[in-house]
Amino acid sequence: MTCMRLDHLSYAAGPQGLAAATARLSELLGEKFHDGGVHPRFGTRNMVLPLTNGQFLEVVEPLDHPASDKAPFGQAVRTRSEAGGGWLGWVVAVSDIRDIEARLHREAVTGSRHRPDGVELRWKQIGVKGLQSDPQLPFFVQWQIDDHLHPSAEATGDVGLSKLEIAGNPERVAEWLGEPAQHPLDHVDVDWVAPYGTPGILAASFSTPDGVVRI
Repeated sequence: MTCMRLDHLSYAAGPQGLAAATARLSELLGEKFHDGGVHPRFGTRNMVLPLTNGQFLEVVEPLDHPASDKAPFGQAVRTRSEAGGGWLGWVVAVSDIRDIEARLHREAVTGSRHRPDGVELRWKQIGVKGLQSDPQLPFFVQWQIDDHLHPSAEATGDVGLSKLEIAGNPERVAEWLGEPAQHPLDHVDVDWVAPYGTPGILAASFSTPDGVVRI
């Protein structure tokens, strides 16, 4: 069985744009985001905050590009951004995405972005259509880079994810994950809330040197 872990959280910038959204979150968390670059296949771009425990937080916005209207991830980002922005979803890293392809009966797509220093980050991802139809569900990535290039490797501070509040059903999420023995949220405090509207991440809490910050 493929190994799974919580890789990152994705937050969509609102109509105010990427710079304004990251400035607000930086002020709350006490750490600056890095320019992550453009996702050419998805028509999006992001800024990244490395976290402890091998995780990171990305803030993403759609570009004025045809890919953001055609690619599922671009569509998801645009829809959330046009709705005012906020939490888009959570992402699980897997050791072998072929297991997920076989279970979901679809093929992963290749994603990439170039950091400002020219380094290309590549990965495969699958499951964004599941996120679109049911936002409590994560999508899956398999990184195709050395560990030292993972976005979390740039962490210089002490900000880490401590808690997630998710409107949804843990049994449904476990079914989507393939009910792994090692659940990717095992090491994160999770409050599952019965959804009274759209399911998905309601809030995330982060440990910082100045205390816990809930966003």
